[in-house]
Amino acid sequence: MRELLEISGTQQAALIRNGEVSSVELIEAHLGRICETNPILNAVVEVLAESALLEARAVDQRRAAGRELRPLEGVPFSVKDSIEVAGTVCSAGTLGRQNEAKSVEDATLVARLRAAGAIPLARTNLPDLLFAFESDNLIFGRTNNPFDVTRSSGGSSGGEAALIAAGGSPFGLGSDAAGSVRLPAHYCGISTIKPTTRRLSRAGHMPPAGGWLEMVWQIGPMARRVEDLWTLMPLLVGEDPRDPSLMPVPWRNPADVDLAKLRVGYFTDNGILAADSDTDRVVREAAGFLEKQTQSVEERRPAGIEQSYDIEMKLIGPDGGDALRHYLTDIGSHQTHPLLEGWLAKLEPYRTDIKGFGEYWAELDEFRSQMFTYMDDFDVILSPVASQPAVPHGTSIDDSVFLGFSYTMTHNLTGWPAAVVRCGTSQSGLPIGVQIVARPWREDLALAVAKVLERVP
Repeated sequence: MRELLEISGTQQAALIRNGEVSSVELIEAHLGRICETNPILNAVVEVLAESALLEARAVDQRRAAGRELRPLEGVPFSVKDSIEVAGTVCSAGTLGRQNEAKSVEDATLVARLRAAGAIPLARTNLPDLLFAFESDNLIFGRTNNPFDVTRSSGGSSGGEAALIAAGGSPFGLGSDAAGSVRLPAHYCGISTIKPTTRRLSRAGHMPPAGGWLEMVWQIGPMARRVEDLWTLMPLLVGEDPRDPSLMPVPWRNPADVDLAKLRVGYFTDNGILAADSDTDRVVREAAGFLEKQTQSVEERRPAGIEQSYDIEMKLIGPDGGDALRHYLTDIGSHQTHPLLEGWLAKLEPYRTDIKGFGEYWAELDEFRSQMFTYMDDFDVILSPVASQPAVPHGTSIDDSVFLGFSYTMTHNLTGWPAAVVRCGTSQSGLPIGVQIVARPWREDLALAVAKVLERVP
């Protein structure tokens, strides 16, 4: 069964349709893997074994009766513990929600995966109220990296990435306001995409969408194989009355992309914190791999990208973090994790008044304009996901590490789609991902390139 856990969820669904494996067998194989790995990784905060097996038996009965099966019929998936699954507690990793009532309905994207036949199997760990680049909280503790348990799995979707990398789930859902699906994917050697802002519904996420942070975050799928991202995205897109911020932009199929026409720009130093030697090497190898398959590949750093870190922090913390502190108090989180406190301390220097906040928005507009100008010459951008591979636990808040997360922050500010795929390995054996970015609503370009680069390692 170990080989079964290594293939994509898309392939697992095909095996179920063809009668080569039952849904019950598939669910039991994943449950066994969770039982084997979770004591080491602490990636899962709740296993939905009983309900998953009940649904799997129903799938097998439908197949036995000759009924048509849906695209992901009988395949398990996992969900970050900030996204609601009916009948479970959505804690968001913070003490004030530890005893929250169970959710009465699924988040919209969970419901859409169910509608495609997929089965929720596990809820995964994250930082306190999602505010850290590693997954550790006062309820469930820390999640370890599958490649080196002394290192972080990333955050805030770190439990999700660790579980998928370990074979406990083929794919799942995370969320991203500064890199929170992309950094864990990079640290754990899996694939993901942060879609264009307002592409996917955020209904059923905690904290909910709204306020001035509305434009910097998005829920995104995470998977062991890029193939599953191709399968998942068209199932997840679509209007939702529960999230009126969505833009009804048609989905484009990555299979229709003509790679030979793409112009690729890349860089390994954003002017904030340069990539380390291993990361620099992997990004350059990925760019070199594309040279014979695309129209052009050119090393060029976007003008103004060195402002990414400061502008992201200005938009998150124009009040010095007071709104976040008040929110935590209101929900009863009177004690918070040191990593969250470290985040709040980093926001204090960006405290401003109404006039200053207006200036922040003007800076954002100018930044976006410069980034769009860069894209006059390119269709996709390759860059590091972070300045280095997975770091030791507790160090993500250090400036020597934290500034390196600016590579993902850039595209929370632009709102552009950004995929991540593993393209190499550090000298110490840690995965290294590459970030692939395209213009708004062109997830197809990012995913087409990601599929090609998946072959690089």
